[in-house]
Amino acid sequence: MTTTTTSLSRAERLDRLPFTREHGRLVIGSGLGWALDAMDVGLISFVMAALAAQWSLSATELSWIGSIGFVGMALGATLGGLLADRLGRRQVFASTLLVFGVATGAAALSWSVGALLVFRFLIGLGLGAELPVASTLVSEYAPARVRGRLVVALEAFWAVGWVLAALIGYLLVPRSDAGWRWALALGAVPALYAVAVRRGLPESVRFLEMRGRTDEAEAAVRRFEDAAGVPPVPSPPAAIAPAQTARGLWAPGTRLRTAALWAVWFSINFAYYGAFIWLPTLLVASGFSLVRSFGYTLVITLAQLPGYAAAAFLIERWGRRPTLAVFLVGSAVGAALFARADGGTAVLLTGMVLSFFNLGAWGALYAVTPEVYPTPLRARGAGAAAGFGRIASIVAPLCVPPLLERGGSGLVFGVFAAFFALGALASWGLPELRGQALDTDQIRAP
Repeated sequence: MTTTTTSLSRAERLDRLPFTREHGRLVIGSGLGWALDAMDVGLISFVMAALAAQWSLSATELSWIGSIGFVGMALGATLGGLLADRLGRRQVFASTLLVFGVATGAAALSWSVGALLVFRFLIGLGLGAELPVASTLVSEYAPARVRGRLVVALEAFWAVGWVLAALIGYLLVPRSDAGWRWALALGAVPALYAVAVRRGLPESVRFLEMRGRTDEAEAAVRRFEDAAGVPPVPSPPAAIAPAQTARGLWAPGTRLRTAALWAVWFSINFAYYGAFIWLPTLLVASGFSLVRSFGYTLVITLAQLPGYAAAAFLIERWGRRPTLAVFLVGSAVGAALFARADGGTAVLLTGMVLSFFNLGAWGALYAVTPEVYPTPLRARGAGAAAGFGRIASIVAPLCVPPLLERGGSGLVFGVFAAFFALGALASWGLPELRGQALDTDQIRAP
């Protein structure tokens, strides 16, 4: 692809490129870290089911094991976004992988509920900081016409990780009393992967320019141009953006989209984590054996993969808002059907519907989130939204036991359906930037 323009900004030079092997390396490199994150989050649902029997844990203790990691994620997401805007996307991404990888390995040695809770908090701290940073980094390199699709492809690695967790849970956890320890020990792999991240992934060009590191920014752009076989063109000096504060997220012109974004994040976190963290345990409580409940969870989890594929296709056809809204409505329908499911086949089919639409909605949400704010606020805006959403993921597992007492699993999944519907309504307050360059819909924060 060539251009007759004599001068283009570095962001414009990235946007003109076709998809190249460098884009593929970026998505896969970030996605592997994301898959390892998902594996860790997914494993705790199987660990909970095993510990409920081995340690004779109460529903309240199980709730806290499910929720404490999200306390760390809420704090980590907010701090991670702030640090990524100050220190760089790659630096924070690698550091947080290291934190949660080491903590997961340590959790395998837990000698009590208290020790496990401490390690789960540290795991969440690293995990929460990483996820919004990874999507921001991919968004800032992806050409505008395929940006949404690449971010959804990144998010699809979450399903890969959750499938790995389901396989480990099914094959390893029930086999011995130490099965859950071996499962958590595998979660230490991200500590090793962090080394590769530091060496292999590029830093955000927009971040480098924002910090006045123009030589590094130029080298990063030329790396992608060389991969595409596109000759470089001169770029004008980049303006160094003034430092922004979190107050910019609620400045006039931004507050509506911030409120909408936070509402969607809260709704989807509440429904998703409330459902999937408890799913194996609820199936066991319904009379399924441990092995059979783990097998059902594995099949339900596999439905996430076509959900991501559908979202990746539609997000550049329909746009961000319609795709997000439709998949959230589909999630609400899936949850409502699951609430009324009776028997193994009905549980399996309605669970697959819920899984398909729910994870497609996650892909669309991660695609739209980095587009909501300009570069100086992008990582912290994404991190703040994710951090607020993690409050819901803390509360949701704690709400399941009292909801079960009052109305059984029907009430539990009916509440989840209502939260999905709320998220679908809130999604229409988000901007639509399909095919547009980042910062085209620029918002100037004071």
